[in-house]
Amino acid sequence: MVAPKPLKRHKALQPLSREHHQGLLLCWKIKNGLKKEIAPERIKAYSDCIWDELMKPHFKIEEAEIFPILGDSNPLVKQALEEHQHLESLFTAEEQLANNLEMLANDLDSHIRFEERVLFQKIQETADAEVLVHIEEVHSKEFSCGVWDDAFWEKEAEN
Repeated sequence: MVAPKPLKRHKALQPLSREHHQGLLLCWKIKNGLKKEIAPERIKAYSDCIWDELMKPHFKIEEAEIFPILGDSNPLVKQALEEHQHLESLFTAEEQLANNLEMLANDLDSHIRFEERVLFQKIQETADAEVLVHIEEVHSKEFSCGVWDDAFWEKEAEN
């Protein structure tokens, strides 16, 4: 079986794609933590940091700068906006933590893959050079949850 050719991402969209990669790492960490039966509160503390420092600002820039390229009536944009609302409700849920974290990991993974494989491809084909330069200028925030003291997803993690 031949591996699919990697998608070429325009330079202006690469920071958002790197953030998508961080989101996929979050999904993996949540799944690993749940599999190891780590207390959901520990996993939730980490996902809260990712929400505040990475995903909430990421959604905001997509909604303000990226999605308007295709317009609010575009079905791909509508889908992405609905998924953003759904994911926000999972990130901010305070009850049934284990169930919501599992759903968050699965739904965020699907959402990121949709944006990378479908939506960003369409945006990249549609956006003109001036818009892409603007996106590059407005998106420069670095995310800061990279070092986390409670590495619950690692082998040695204790309950």
